[in-house]
Amino acid sequence: MGPINGDQGIRTIELSDPDLHCEGIQFVTMYSPALGGRGDLSIFAPPGIAAMTSVPVVLLLHGVYGSHWAWFFKGAAHRTAVELISASRIRPMLLVSPSDGLYQDGSGYLAHSGHNYEAWITKDVLECIRTSFSYVDRNSSVFLAGLSMGGYGALRLGAKHPKIFHGVSAHSAITNIGEMKLFAFEPFPIEQIDPADMDLLHWMERNRSILPPLRFDCGIDDPLLDGNRRLHTDLQKRRVPHQYFEFPGAHTWQYWRTHLASSLLFFETIVG
Repeated sequence: MGPINGDQGIRTIELSDPDLHCEGIQFVTMYSPALGGRGDLSIFAPPGIAAMTSVPVVLLLHGVYGSHWAWFFKGAAHRTAVELISASRIRPMLLVSPSDGLYQDGSGYLAHSGHNYEAWITKDVLECIRTSFSYVDRNSSVFLAGLSMGGYGALRLGAKHPKIFHGVSAHSAITNIGEMKLFAFEPFPIEQIDPADMDLLHWMERNRSILPPLRFDCGIDDPLLDGNRRLHTDLQKRRVPHQYFEFPGAHTWQYWRTHLASSLLFFETIVG
């Protein structure tokens, strides 16, 4: 696509050649004002979607160590979507998986270290999608799903920006940014961030009356299970509407492959 005139300062978007896509997955590199440089996306558009209007968008946020390709080439998200669409269980949805901004082992989808990894997701990625695909418009529902660090990102961004996102689903989520130390090799720069801004409960309580529908799940052999249980209990005490589930499984791609369908089916109920 090349140079454009973006509302938020996005000046270039480079899209991969459709004739060279792998399993229908397209790659995008764009200039991001929030990152102060380029950012990458992987996108799956189900067959026939180009003839539609106001197509729902699902942002898939990855965990530590990963990048924009992980949900597709480790999680097979596109195959799960095709199976559900073919069975008429969900309508066609555009699956968009951005990188987290590639800070060390994981950015947490927060603003720190001179870059706004939050605005990259909530502003730049969405502008890119609306600019690049005519079937995504202001009437398109936008959903957030994520795993591990991406689960934290989905829960926090969905709660902080309820006017942007229409539904949130998290799998095996980090529920306290301090849990990054379980995975990241470098200390996470929490001293740069307002503690309230990092706190999931802060945003869920503050925006309780306008929160998007929310669900999250965790495997019973996952090291993050206790944190997920605490979040569930805290939300119950505060009467914050949500759905919480536990399933057999650990902190693995096998678990996330299995349960992504729950997210997509949940989003379908919200579109109506």
